[in-house]
Amino acid sequence: MRDTLITIFGGGGFLGRHITQHLTAAGARVRIAQRNIRIAQDIKPLGNLGQTQLVATDITKPDSVARAVHGADAVINLVGILKGDFDAIHHVGAGNVAQAAAAAGCAALVHVSAIGADAQSKSAYGRSKAHGEAAVRAAFPGATILRPSIVFGREDQFVNRFAGLIASLPMVPVIGGKAKFQPVYVDDVAQAVTMSIADPARFGGHLFELGGPEAISMAELNARIAKEIGVDRSFVAMPDGISGLMAGLTGWLPGAPITRDQWAMLQTDNVVAPGSAGLEAFGIKSTPMAAVIGDYLVRFRKHGRFGVRTKNRPG
Repeated sequence: MRDTLITIFGGGGFLGRHITQHLTAAGARVRIAQRNIRIAQDIKPLGNLGQTQLVATDITKPDSVARAVHGADAVINLVGILKGDFDAIHHVGAGNVAQAAAAAGCAALVHVSAIGADAQSKSAYGRSKAHGEAAVRAAFPGATILRPSIVFGREDQFVNRFAGLIASLPMVPVIGGKAKFQPVYVDDVAQAVTMSIADPARFGGHLFELGGPEAISMAELNARIAKEIGVDRSFVAMPDGISGLMAGLTGWLPGAPITRDQWAMLQTDNVVAPGSAGLEAFGIKSTPMAAVIGDYLVRFRKHGRFGVRTKNRPG
């Protein structure tokens, strides 16, 4: 991939930063296409001088997308939202990216969707993801589609969010406690994206569901986080009826803990479907959460790293 130019839509986020590190290490040039380029400023130091560039782009506007793709050899689409106009971003926007990549003659396109993409999903999020995949396939049949489960890592907005709540609340409500996830490490996903871009002949035209080595329920995840940060908490399982009513009444408010659509997503497990090709197709051994989260959740411990006890030193 040396000296190839790869446009990454939404590359200024959590996953995008890790992908950029892999691509620049392989010698590629990276163009980060971001609606708000200020949040992508920390991407610049990840490459050598001139190896990374930023461009302001709105994927709902075809002309803006075409400019971001101009001259690129390959394209990666990471853009996604958890609330808002799902169809505009996940469906129309994804189609715009695929059409622009095809028109520009790009050799590869990687579209990062999500486990739960289903045209019959109870959630608008899941339906929009499925419609986006269909739009990508129609415009760029050789695209690689990746569906990760919840992605975890040092800067994630999932494990860290729950750790913050658990560290600050004496009693923690748990919504969707039985819902299962198959958390996948950010660097494993980044590696799969990089390999897909590097070898479209092998991975193009296929769909992969990416999950970690274990499926864990929301309740189990909360308990594990509490153990990692060294706190003893009472967890209160919220009945689906009550949590659903709460989401319906308050989910539209800014800062609401959960929207009605997010509640609907929790009614279905977020795990790799049986028989689906996954990380093993890339030769990647999935990283367990236990090997990673203790290192970055230590900041939520009382006294931080100084509060960690070791076997060789009395507390």
